[in-house]
Amino acid sequence: MLSYAPVEAVMLEQRAADLAKRSIKSTAKRAGIHLAIACCDLTTLEGKDSEGRVRSLCAKAIAPRPGWPGVPSVAAVCVYPSLVAAAKDAVRGSSVKVASVATAFPSGLSSLGVKLADTQAAIDAGADEIDMVIDRGAFLSGKEDVVFDQIAAVKRVCGDVHLKVILETGELGTYDNIRRASDLALAAGADFIKTSTGKIGVSATLPTALLMCEAIRDFHRATGQRRGLKVAGGVRTTKQALSYLVVVKETLGEPWLSPELFRIGASSLLDDLLMQLEKDVTGRYAGADYIPLG
Repeated sequence: MLSYAPVEAVMLEQRAADLAKRSIKSTAKRAGIHLAIACCDLTTLEGKDSEGRVRSLCAKAIAPRPGWPGVPSVAAVCVYPSLVAAAKDAVRGSSVKVASVATAFPSGLSSLGVKLADTQAAIDAGADEIDMVIDRGAFLSGKEDVVFDQIAAVKRVCGDVHLKVILETGELGTYDNIRRASDLALAAGADFIKTSTGKIGVSATLPTALLMCEAIRDFHRATGQRRGLKVAGGVRTTKQALSYLVVVKETLGEPWLSPELFRIGASSLLDDLLMQLEKDVTGRYAGADYIPLG
């Protein structure tokens, strides 16, 4: 369906390693931490999730560090469709958006009708964004047209609601597959391409994020349209988050350094960002008791 050049794995990994060595200090580091917080999708996707848990998460999303001037709200909270209404009510009046996973998350193994109904239910409940998963089995068995058609169908249901397409890169096996899946998702209408569900052992990596940034860059050059990147799973430290910001800036440029075009799927990451911010401002780390629970 789409033509592309094979990925040079050695060059890709070397470029990612070089970018990871960039040192960010002083005021640039503080600005980077603020940006990373603003780009977080604060996520709870557990079987034990409840309305109370979601409301607590939303309070933290709105005010990650109460009393500290300049600390932004996060970009979004991400929940299951059944909890979208509770999240929407909890963030009312704030800038925080409500995202919902859909399309048989995390496996993607259901009929198209079920996937579309799942998506519509989340939107009807008030979701501002949908995080869908592709059918990796179909993709890996050569049924790329099926994957393309499903993404396009979900995007038609979404309309103006932003669609993030999760590739689950840890299951795709090769860089060539990841690049092909990225190109396919962008061509099918994805507003964002996203690395992972966070539910398997191999999630976001710098080389994978770099490769996906290159796909977004090439799509922009060909169409003039800007599409976003979301990295998710395994991003737990401030150092990792800043490395992803460097990759995005060096590959895509300043316009992508915003919540509109870059997101980090966060759970434990936000706490580390807040502790590192306090260390940068005061010279000492905050105790865990000073960080709001999500």
